[in-house]
Amino acid sequence: MKAVGYRASHPIEHPQALLDLTLDKPTAAGRDLLVRVEAVSVNPVDTKMRLRSQPEAGGVKVLGWDAAGVVEAVGPDATLFKPGDKVFYAGAIGRSGTNAEYHLVDERIVGRRPTSLSVAEAAAMPLTAITAWEALFDRLDIRRAVPGAANALLIIGGAGGVGSIAIQLARQLSDVTVIATASRPETQAWVKELGADHVVDHTRPLAAQVAALGIGAPAFVFSTTQTDRHFDEIVELIAPQGRFGLIDDPAPIDVMKLKRKSVSLHWELMFTRSLFGTADIEAQHLLLNEVSALVDAGKLRTTLGEHFGRIDAANLKRAHALLECGKAKGKIVLEGF
Repeated sequence: MKAVGYRASHPIEHPQALLDLTLDKPTAAGRDLLVRVEAVSVNPVDTKMRLRSQPEAGGVKVLGWDAAGVVEAVGPDATLFKPGDKVFYAGAIGRSGTNAEYHLVDERIVGRRPTSLSVAEAAAMPLTAITAWEALFDRLDIRRAVPGAANALLIIGGAGGVGSIAIQLARQLSDVTVIATASRPETQAWVKELGADHVVDHTRPLAAQVAALGIGAPAFVFSTTQTDRHFDEIVELIAPQGRFGLIDDPAPIDVMKLKRKSVSLHWELMFTRSLFGTADIEAQHLLLNEVSALVDAGKLRTTLGEHFGRIDAANLKRAHALLECGKAKGKIVLEGF
């Protein structure tokens, strides 16, 4: 089967940073599905893993987690899907990735693909939808008020992949006021279109801008990027007893600064359930099915930002480069081999 991967970690400019490969087609066992991959999207985790994760000696590493495709075969213990089912999912960080014609994935982290979306539009959604859902509802619990705080959520990095779906989920599934950060006219327009009530510029100090909105100190802050850069502003602007969540990998931050306000800190990694085989791993299957239903009901929209053509090394290198420069709006998707 065709695949894209690498034999050694390199900067994206290196000619062997990503390579077109031919690999053996895998076989489904246990509760795995063998999925014929039709489209993938690219996430910041792809670029981080390319630089940090070396293949085994003499081997290759295939990246990619988001995928939309069709079930080709199922393992003997699978019960949730059958061959021919159209699915979407975000995979597991400890397994070979989705940048391949065929991919194995545990059915308990797979959802039914929205019928109202194209395969490319569907591929844009799983990883960011799971991340945003878990951050907002499992970690920050934004539907539970903070006494005395403004019932508001500040999303730092509102125009990125996670921010783009977090705005929509918060708008559709809670009554919080949504404040999103964006710095360019096109990204400010994007977050407003997705449902943000207010937009502030993350290239300028955040606390004064949030205070100027006149709604009070927000109960919740969800930081998707550059947390270390904004941390002191977050400490200043968040309400006492507020809840602060993050997903990036910041330089060290002084969490003691949160103590005076009794602010709780919540990490979110959507791979935790699959990585540790948690007792509630199937929550991601249910979550993705709910996201699919919301899409088909017209309550959520795809966050596809750019379509980069077919799945090959050259196009994936372009996607990695754009993500690394921090200028992406929404999700980058590739389709077909």
